[in-house]
Amino acid sequence: MQPKKSKYDTNPLDPNFVKNVGQTSGDVKPETQEVRGSTREIGSSANENARQNIYSEAPTRRYDNVSPDAPYPSIFVPPTYSQPAPYQPPATPYRPGVQKPGQRTVAGIGMPEKWTMMLPYAPYVGVVVSLLELLLVPRREPRARFHAAQGLALHIGILAVSALFTLIGALSGSSTGGTLFKLAAFVFLIVSMVRVWKGEPHYIAPLAEPSRWLNEHIQPRNKS
Repeated sequence: MQPKKSKYDTNPLDPNFVKNVGQTSGDVKPETQEVRGSTREIGSSANENARQNIYSEAPTRRYDNVSPDAPYPSIFVPPTYSQPAPYQPPATPYRPGVQKPGQRTVAGIGMPEKWTMMLPYAPYVGVVVSLLELLLVPRREPRARFHAAQGLALHIGILAVSALFTLIGALSGSSTGGTLFKLAAFVFLIVSMVRVWKGEPHYIAPLAEPSRWLNEHIQPRNKS
């Protein structure tokens, strides 16, 4: 006869499980046995032999020679950045002040300072003089090289504009504009020579960049 179950009996196990366990428990024999005598060492396997060889596994780090107080290298060390170079303002072009040129001899060309600074503005011959001074005068003579570069840039500009007026005159049949420009350029060169001779500052702003370029790229024979 099956035992009566109530509505609260939710045990999913077999209802005869406890009875069956009680019947079979007397037949189960223990599998463990008492160990008598001293224990013996079990032979090491192939894996144990591999562990004893320090070169069998790679790469392994040896710690026998490492001091216990030595810090362990961390992977979270923040990177180090080099300090940026301090800001250097761009070099300003040389602009001579009010300083009357003297009679001392300029190195590299062997002429007095007055003539060395004035001749680059001379009409017609100023181109050759300016180029020679840039090739011969060393960089330790900044005043002489400044006027040589500015005189060369001025003559190149005058020649370029004169060629343009010549082309316009050939197309239009009138050379009045070219003649007036050449006259104005001649007067300006004479005024430049007088100003430099008197020691007055003579700085032509539109020619600042061409003068600086010529001074930097025309290397003197004497580098000092």
